[in-house]
Amino acid sequence: MIAEAGHYALVLALALALIQSIVPLIGARLNDAALMNVARSTALAQLLFVGASFIALVTLHVNSDFSVANVYENSHSMKPLIYKITGVWGNHEGSMLLWVSILALFGGLVAAFGNNLPLSLRAHVLAVQAWIASAFYLFILMTSNPFLRIANPPIEGRDLNPVLQDIGLAVHPPMLYLGYVGFSISFSFAIAALLEGRIDAAWARWVRPWTLVAWIFLTLGIAMGSYWAYYELGWGGWWFWDPVENASLMPWLAGTALLHSALVMEKRNALKVWTILLSILTFSLSLLGTFLVRSGVITSVHAFATDPTRGVFILLILCLFIGGSLSLFAGRATSLKQGGLFAPISREGALVLNNLLLSVACAVVLFGTLYPLAMEALDLKISVGAPFYNLTFAPLFALLLLAVPFGPMMAWKRGDLLGVTQRLLAAGVAGLVAVAIVWGWVSGGSTLAPLAIGLGIFVIAGAVTDIVERTGLVRLPFATVLHRARGLPRSAWGTAFAHAGLGVALIGIVCETTWNSEYIATMKQNDVAHVAGYDLKLDGLFSRQGPNFREMIAEFNVSRDGEAISVMTPSKRSFTTRGSSTTEAALLSRGASQLYVSLGDATAEGAIAVRIYHKPLVLMIWWGPVLMAFGGMLSLSDRRLRVGAPKPARAKQRLQPAE
Repeated sequence: MIAEAGHYALVLALALALIQSIVPLIGARLNDAALMNVARSTALAQLLFVGASFIALVTLHVNSDFSVANVYENSHSMKPLIYKITGVWGNHEGSMLLWVSILALFGGLVAAFGNNLPLSLRAHVLAVQAWIASAFYLFILMTSNPFLRIANPPIEGRDLNPVLQDIGLAVHPPMLYLGYVGFSISFSFAIAALLEGRIDAAWARWVRPWTLVAWIFLTLGIAMGSYWAYYELGWGGWWFWDPVENASLMPWLAGTALLHSALVMEKRNALKVWTILLSILTFSLSLLGTFLVRSGVITSVHAFATDPTRGVFILLILCLFIGGSLSLFAGRATSLKQGGLFAPISREGALVLNNLLLSVACAVVLFGTLYPLAMEALDLKISVGAPFYNLTFAPLFALLLLAVPFGPMMAWKRGDLLGVTQRLLAAGVAGLVAVAIVWGWVSGGSTLAPLAIGLGIFVIAGAVTDIVERTGLVRLPFATVLHRARGLPRSAWGTAFAHAGLGVALIGIVCETTWNSEYIATMKQNDVAHVAGYDLKLDGLFSRQGPNFREMIAEFNVSRDGEAISVMTPSKRSFTTRGSSTTEAALLSRGASQLYVSLGDATAEGAIAVRIYHKPLVLMIWWGPVLMAFGGMLSLSDRRLRVGAPKPARAKQRLQPAE
């Protein structure tokens, strides 16, 4: 009964989405407040039913109901409870149900907390959300139903893919989807603005918090996915330019540009066309990522679907929403007034440069992702990997980072480039000193690495300089500095933290890729490996039985200069049900650096293949995004975003506040 109830709830959610997609638009056309308010009630009811459907699927997995095909294919009665729950979205059908559940969640949040929106705008936004939801409900019900029954239920399930039996599955996909799907709100606001023919600074203030929430979650989701791949796959790599990794990076780049464009629109009522276009493109890239993962056109650890019917269905959705929205944009964009003018040397100009560099970088990644797929369709096998992105993406991002410290210190409308350069002189000196120190201290590696580290220090020091300038730290009494620091908008602090996070991540990337030490050998008991000044002695191998796997564990005693530091226990797990194995790497953090040990295959003589890495400052790669997300949360807590835009005058009936 639980499966049937979950399926029925999903059908009801589809029915509500169809009502929500039509009735509020009729109400907006007729200026009927009652019909427009249908959007709010149906959005909340839709969230209730799709939530019930998702809970039903979770219950089936927890209860190990193998009469349901989705549970049989992706679960096992002996699997730990946490993996029974996370296994719900560790497959195509369940992950799509999570996708639409998050979509309904964002629609419900707009319905519940969008009371400061004009009633007509809210009706249009929720109607567009319902268009997206309806398409994906149909996709699930027609091609990816997670509640299908098996006529003759088996006694035991096939178990979840061993690679996915990790705590990363509990964090990475939900966060990534909250980012992907969160940008649907920005998309819906953009389409609503085009349908109404109204876009202004108040619109930008309404859309910014939703965009910022999606950006924060996508930042954390990408970082978590990178760290998960780093420790789970056993290769010690944190980014592979995999097409699905690129599919998450592209909306992040476009979303970052959108945040900055919306800021200019809110402050100066400018860049309207940019903002609308970026709102459309950011969510379009999220849909493209969904297509790449779910269509079966690529082979990846991320990709679940192989049924071509699903790929065709999602391709139709992709064409409908991307093609339709861009056609609407082309028809209405010329009617948008551009608003405030500004000089090229100004904060607006700096943000336009930021948007151009981010957009071109995004286009480079898009080309590198789709070009091999296009060639494969012509029976030509071409791979696009790190060398391509190092030559194209890296220089663009270096230019962007060089410009980052200048933007926040520029004045609106007309800036003083010479004055800003003088204020950033100390940050530039700090970067040059870092270059000199690295050049003199470290040998080997790329000659550009010290310059890149200096650039990272410049970005961090530039963020600090901005706060110093705003608070008057070096020129005013300490009490005055404290008073000014307390009065500084949280968005200013958020900007500083987010920009500093870019510098932190860059330093980690450069140090790990340039000065990484590697030791690969076959070791026996009492053998000692020497890596980057550390001694790792293999004390022995032993086996352990897990809940649904057999595990072989190696014990390494780690010492440095004769002093014992720690014990590392990497392992290799064999999952008999799936007939496959996984490597569980052992990590030892020393400051921001790590020792990394993973196991290969054992030999008949009792030896085992071992990979040992020393990764200098590798943790900074993920500290950077965490710092950026923290900056985003500070900005989100800014009073100006919490208060929102003022309610429009009630005299304008079509823009009357929502009830």
